[in-house]
Amino acid sequence: MVRLLEKRQRTASVLTIFAIATFSLHILVLFLFLLQGLNIRQLSLRKAPNFVQLIDGKPVGNIDDLAREPEAIRQFISKTMISMFSWSGTLPPQNIEEVANPKPDLGVLIQTPQGSSQKVSTSSWIASFALSEDFRKGFLSTVAEMTPPEVFSENPSLAMTSQLVIKRVYPPKQIAPGKWRVGMVADLIQKNRVGGARLITPFNKDLLVRAADYFGNPQGDNGTDLQKAIYSVRADRLEIYEVRNLCLLDGNNGLNQNRLTQCGAGQTSDSFIRQ
Repeated sequence: MVRLLEKRQRTASVLTIFAIATFSLHILVLFLFLLQGLNIRQLSLRKAPNFVQLIDGKPVGNIDDLAREPEAIRQFISKTMISMFSWSGTLPPQNIEEVANPKPDLGVLIQTPQGSSQKVSTSSWIASFALSEDFRKGFLSTVAEMTPPEVFSENPSLAMTSQLVIKRVYPPKQIAPGKWRVGMVADLIQKNRVGGARLITPFNKDLLVRAADYFGNPQGDNGTDLQKAIYSVRADRLEIYEVRNLCLLDGNNGLNQNRLTQCGAGQTSDSFIRQ
């Protein structure tokens, strides 16, 4: 009888040890699953690495997340500002037929600082996605005020066009990690489609640019032409976050880098509106 009790006690002890070991193993497996889940979440939240950007926009290596090639910055400035301030009254052609017969640009309504609504060209609206989000709304409002309503006129005798002619974009001057100041000297030329009467306005600006993240179009080739255009604007991994007036101290366009300054530096009236 005593032996039977001792045997039962030994069996119970073995079962207890087995149960404790099994429970401990389950706790360990649960802890490993939690740790793996946290690691996966961190990877999903981590932004994609940027690459050093060459002149043609192609990456060569994962060296510095904020590095950008100076010539790529200059080309980004030129492309963005030309798209922003060149208004033809027609949409960019999407096929061969539209080259000969372009579609009219109906424009995009934007609220101006005075509370009214005016149109900007579709190309200006698309190009505005190259601006930082906190600067884009105010900048578009100012562009809307600058855009003559005649740009969208269907009457050939009244219709106007505008073209930004860039004379020079200065080499970017780094002001902080991933941030640059770029001077641009240009003329804004507006003219009637019929008759060719022209109005030339100096358009000298000081632009502040910074490196930006980029996320590809989730719809890929299935997206609309407008969506593809907007994502292509952001593909440069740069954005303009402020535009100021620029003075040429030598009074001409000899364009000496050391003879540039902001007009009325520090005065908010000399900057495009930030909202």
